[in-house]
Amino acid sequence: MSGLSFTDPGWASKQADTIVHIIDQVRQRTTKPLVMLARGLVFGLVAVAGGLTALLLLMIAATRALQALIEWPFSHATAVWVSYLVLGGILLLAGTVLMAKRGAGSVS
Repeated sequence: MSGLSFTDPGWASKQADTIVHIIDQVRQRTTKPLVMLARGLVFGLVAVAGGLTALLLLMIAATRALQALIEWPFSHATAVWVSYLVLGGILLLAGTVLMAKRGAGSVS
């Protein structure tokens, strides 16, 4: 019985350390990647929501700033439709450029 000695005073702690080591290895290979994936998904969704909110607020601020700028020489009603026309034209131009740059392989 040289390999397994119950009389060894460190036997219980060695066995406990072995079990803890095996459980840590299983956790590293299974639970940790799933937790990292879940965190990435949640943080990505939060970032997308924040980015869309920031874009919306930026568009509102740009519209209002352009209206205030155009309102200086013109009436309020004229400034409103001109600002919509100008920002709509800018967005149309940006969309046209992005559509032109997309790959030909993306059409299904």
